Amino acid sequence: MLAFFIRIFIRQFINMICKKVELLSPVKNLEVGIAAINHGADAVYIGFKQFGARAAAGNSLVDIERLVKYAHLFNAKVYVTLNTILYDNELDEVQALINTLYLIGVDAIIIQDMGILEMDLPPIALHASTQAHNKSIEKIKFLEQVGISRVVLARELSIADIEQISAKSNIELEVFIHGALCVSYSGQCYLSHAITGRSANRGECAQPCRSTYDLVDEHGNIIAKNKHLISLKDLNQSQNIPALLEAGVTSLKIEGRLKDIDYVKNITAHYRKIIDSVLATDKNYKNASSGKVSLSFMPDPERTFNRGYSTYFANNRGKGLASLNTQKSIGKKLGKVTSSAEGWFEIDGNEVISNNDGLCYFSKDENLNGVKVNNVVGKRIQLNGKEAISIGTTIFRNYDHRFKQALENTNTAQRRIECRVNVNIDQHNIAITLTDEDGAESTIQRENEFEPAKNAGTAMESIRKQMAKSSNSPFNIAEIRISCDENKIPYIPISAINAWRRDILTTHGETRLNIYSRYERKISPNSIAYPEGEVNFLTNVSNNLAKKFYERHNAKVTQLAFELLPDTSGFEVMRTKYCIAFELGMCQKGKLNKTLFLKNNNQQYPIALDCSSCEMRIMYPNK
Repeated sequence: MLAFFIRIFIRQFINMICKKVELLSPVKNLEVGIAAINHGADAVYIGFKQFGARAAAGNSLVDIERLVKYAHLFNAKVYVTLNTILYDNELDEVQALINTLYLIGVDAIIIQDMGILEMDLPPIALHASTQAHNKSIEKIKFLEQVGISRVVLARELSIADIEQISAKSNIELEVFIHGALCVSYSGQCYLSHAITGRSANRGECAQPCRSTYDLVDEHGNIIAKNKHLISLKDLNQSQNIPALLEAGVTSLKIEGRLKDIDYVKNITAHYRKIIDSVLATDKNYKNASSGKVSLSFMPDPERTFNRGYSTYFANNRGKGLASLNTQKSIGKKLGKVTSSAEGWFEIDGNEVISNNDGLCYFSKDENLNGVKVNNVVGKRIQLNGKEAISIGTTIFRNYDHRFKQALENTNTAQRRIECRVNVNIDQHNIAITLTDEDGAESTIQRENEFEPAKNAGTAMESIRKQMAKSSNSPFNIAEIRISCDENKIPYIPISAINAWRRDILTTHGETRLNIYSRYERKISPNSIAYPEGEVNFLTNVSNNLAKKFYERHNAKVTQLAFELLPDTSGFEVMRTKYCIAFELGMCQKGKLNKTLFLKNNNQQYPIALDCSSCEMRIMYPNK
């Protein structure tokens, strides 16, 4: 017993001096959630069937509870997204839902609407969604002071910005490290609602940023025609993980609650390997959950859906952020065409290309074309068609048939918690104790009703062999110790040993769930001043509780949410740090001597450039 408490003390001491690193994966359903945890996620975020910022990725309470139990076996966490703005007639339902989520063991709620802080809530942790526009240190310190446990930072912040925020606050910081990028500051985009009535702040974004536009000036001159001018490449922070951790980041978040299971497996496994390599060399950090992951494939972000990658503003402003010629996946660059004729070509790359692969390339008119591989003979790639692709054309693979097949295997990953088993045999009883890598311990006891073994060595080996099997459990029996007078070792039938092994593994699963410790925090309302004296439609106040919240914090609500305004003509519908003028090389020392418009379907949207802060705003036309 003393040894047990010493182990617990040592682990608690390590936890105090080491910072936990959390890999947070997106899941659209229970199956994807289990896969994410198996492939190395320390936490997952999932949506209920309502009130999440991805309306098409909703789940039942039953499935969320199942995911919670599976996650907690590994000390992994489950966060539920309730990050839409709310209307008055939804408030009672949301409050009841949060109470239910707390009761089924959810670790935190991700919110945008501050009206939730006015509710009578259980002591569940609240995370401020990136939809809450967490950009400035003043806003982040305010959220910390009103009881928010974690902020999901704006994607536009640089690593240097994050470091400054970390130095001036004590709140947990979560950052996106991978996935699709919204061109607008999150929570500040109203273009979808203005055009279609589908609000991004209600989880129904129609993604007009992925459409094509013409860029024209005030005289109608076309500067760029039929381009995806506000469709960004995807985010990939693979090279920045050590720097982000050093800057003070708590949680590394992958985007993609609408993505399929293959994407989640691949990207989660990719970042798991990177984080594990950091943990192996820097003892200032430790894993946020338990278990070791083994993979049957080599993860590669370029072999899954992507529009091309950038690090966005992590290392300050740069060009090449937009995917101007397509909003579709281009995948992995393979090489350039060295020879070709009708129905075949050869390239200079070294990647293995397989039958049924999907390849793509940009034609001379910059349109994306796709072809399917029919056969590969040597270096010659034969196509399902009669395309003749020009020499020098860059070829990409946006569908990797072999990789897809590998990921569809149900056994692409195993996650196991290291354990040791002590079997203590005396004259009357047999006690089996399992202790895991976290120091958690379970014991079962059975009556010793067996005859002495004729061959003690064989009997001992039988116990070791059968107890070492962990089958489909989340445990790996790495060590077995047997305590018994060698002259009194009993002969135990294999069926009995197997039954005991199953019993101790089941019991220990229950033990881990029973001792799982959830962080809890009760909101205590205060009147700390909101950083801005007045709040307008950009603050997304859509219900009376939200209005009450801001007024209690000494802010005057001058406008309700965009979705509730009767007339939005001339309003700002998008604010972004990305700038079309800079992207296209039109910016002259921070000035532009012309007025620009985005044109789509005969509708022109004025562009307002704030060169002093290097931001761009898109306006809705006046009637």
